[in-house]
Formats: sequence, C-alpha cells, structure tokens
Amino acid sequence: MEKRVYEVWKGSNKFILGGRLIFGPDAKSLLVTILLITVPVIIFCVFVARHLRHAFSPYNAGYAILAVAIVFTIYVLILLFLTSARDPGIIPRNSHPPEEEFRYESSVSAEAGGRQTPGLQFPRTKEVMVNGIPVRVKYCDTCMLYRPPRCSHCSICNNCVERFDHHCPWVGQCIGLRNYRYFFMFVSSATLLCIYVFSMSAVYIKVLMDDHRGTVWKAMQESPPSVILMAYCFIALWFVGGLTGFHLYLIATNQTTYENFRFRADNRVNVYNLGCVSNFLEVFCTTVKPSKNNFRAFVREAVPRPTLPSTQGAEAEDLGGDPRSKVEDDLDIGEDLLKISQRRNIEEIDEDIRSRGSNGPAHTALDVDSILDSDHRAPTIRSETRHSSWGRRSGSWEIAADDVLANSRVTESRGHVTEKEGRQ
Repeated sequence: MEKRVYEVWKGSNKFILGGRLIFGPDAKSLLVTILLITVPVIIFCVFVARHLRHAFSPYNAGYAILAVAIVFTIYVLILLFLTSARDPGIIPRNSHPPEEEFRYESSVSAEAGGRQTPGLQFPRTKEVMVNGIPVRVKYCDTCMLYRPPRCSHCSICNNCVERFDHHCPWVGQCIGLRNYRYFFMFVSSATLLCIYVFSMSAVYIKVLMDDHRGTVWKAMQESPPSVILMAYCFIALWFVGGLTGFHLYLIATNQTTYENFRFRADNRVNVYNLGCVSNFLEVFCTTVKPSKNNFRAFVREAVPRPTLPSTQGAEAEDLGGDPRSKVEDDLDIGEDLLKISQRRNIEEIDEDIRSRGSNGPAHTALDVDSILDSDHRAPTIRSETRHSSWGRRSGSWEIAADDVLANSRVTESRGHVTEKEGRQ
C-alpha cells in the first residue's frame, strides 16, 4: 500500500486531517493559548459587556461593546490558527548529500594491498552572494543540504526552515518565512484585545461610581470580575505588548529573532536591510510563497545509487577474478583489442615451437612482420613496477630481461620455420 509524505515524514511535526494541517511537536500548548484568550473574553462578555448594553445613548449603542469583543476574539483565534497550522517554510530534506559538491582525493590504503582508493572530501560551508555581498551558508547534516541564507535548523521540529525567526511554544510551531506575517498580526491583535478589555472594564467601574455616587473602592467591590480582568490584561500587556514592540523593531531593521540574538555582538553589516519602508512592505505586502512540500502526495520509491568503482574492484580482487584480465589492468595496457589478440597469438606460436623442441638461427623481427600487417605489430611491453594484490606474495609486477628475450626467441623461431618451409 502506497504511503503519503506526511505518513513517512522524518521531522517531529504532527499532522491532522490527512496531512492538510501541520503542527509542531508541542501542539498541545496551543490549547493553553486558546484558553488564555477565550476565558477572559467570556468573563468580560458575561460580567462586564452585558451590563454596558444600556449605559450609552442611544439606547442600543452598548451592544457594540459586546459585538466588538466577540468579533475581535474570533479574528485573533483565526490568526493563531493560520500561524500554527501551516507550513512555516520547511525545506524538503534530501535523501543523499549533493553529489556536485563532492571532491575526491586519491589516497593509498594499506588494507587494500597498496591500491589507490578515492577519499571523499565534503565542504562544510560555502559562500553565496546576497545583494552583492558574500554570505556564508552551512551544510545541514540532518537534512543533507546547504541551508539557504537566513535558514536555520529547528531542533524542536527537526526541520530546516526558511527565514527562521524562532520556535514559539505558545503557538506550537516554528515561525518562518510563510507564517511570520500572521504571527506578528496575532501578537499585535492580542495586544489590542488586551487594551480593549482593560479599557471597557475601567469604563464599567466608572459607570458604577456614577450610578451609586460612590468611591472607586466601592465600585470595585461591586464588580470583582472587572478588577480581575484589569489585572490580567495589565500583566498580559507586558508580554504581548513588549513582544509587539520588539518585532516592530525587527521588521523595521529587517532582522529575525535568531539573527538579533546570535549576531548582536558581532557588529555585522545587515545585508538584508532595504530601508524602513521597504522592510515593512516586504513583510506585509508581498505574496506568501507556496509551500515546497506536498504532504498529501504519494511517496516515490528511491532510485538505488550506483556504488563506487573502487569498491567493485576491491570485491573482484577478494573473490578472485580472471588472472589475465587482472594482469592487463595492472599493466595499464593502452593498445586496442586487435593488438592484444595478436600478442596472444604470438604467445601461442611460441608455446607450440617450444613443445616441438625447435631451435633455429637468429632472425630479425622483420620476418614476423612479413606475416603480420605492418600496422599490426606486437605491442611493446613497458617494464614498470605496479601494485597488485592478485596471486603475488610480493605484491609487485616487474618484467625482467628474460621475458624480453623470450619475445625475441619467438620471432627467431618463427623466421626459421618460414625458411624451412620455403626450401620444401
């Protein structure tokens, strides 16, 4: 049975609705965030906004306070959903390292009988140009790819994320290229919601003071939920309000949270800064790039990669291959197949003459050339020291002078037979 991408996903993400929604591994914290938003709003609607329906003229103007609280809360929850339930900009990982970056260096291995084996060299970093300035990018061992600029590997989600900002436990998702806009809108909207609830609760305290002609203390005693909401919103504003201000600074200078915390003391030139206005337009007025992952697609079978030639050669030596072909490989014979076959024919003639016990006068190699075409002369064997692990204790191949003389005897014997046949 074929599986889909989300079913074999190597990251730590959680998928629901058949891979249509993607969350981080700490998605349960999202429920806590929802409760921190909805519970105070429900208390506000029941104990504060309901009593303000008739506090303003005309008579039904107070209903707008209740309606705004409900609609604005739904809007904040939608932004929270768009931030946490979508691909933040995950870069698909490779099944093997990029082969175009390999560098092979020959090294002699003693275990392989002195044969030269290729050593794999892989650069850990490389430079790319960003706005005319070189930027160094690193290689990710987990995803087996060179991270694009401003990309980082999230240790919680176990993914490389484009324009990685940070991993937010409150939304249970990484904040990256594809959801940073919604994250900022969520934080800033939550800030406005806190200000709204705090303000309307303070207005209700003022209404109680005017109706009963009492002090602030008496009004607070008459509506404890308003006091609790004001205290809650005041504390929350320090968090979401401070976060909103910090990210406004990051957007204006075109930085990410990761870059700000890691490179703050390095005094590096920010090559991504396009100016305050252009930086805001880049975040809020550009089209969100489509996801590079199709989590509902079916998984394709991986094509097996060919093994290195050196590995195959080593296996052939261990198993014991054809001796003649192994000798030819070690001697690096560069002639064509026709010349090799002719050399083998001369060796067969030499064996036949020796078996008959023929001994003739010395003749030149031109007698042999009269039989063979001038273009098909026997190859010259070069005397070199070669390394091999086949059938030799010494592990060396060296052609002695006796072997060269044997070749001369072949031509001499061949010439003697030819002269004898001519007399007959």
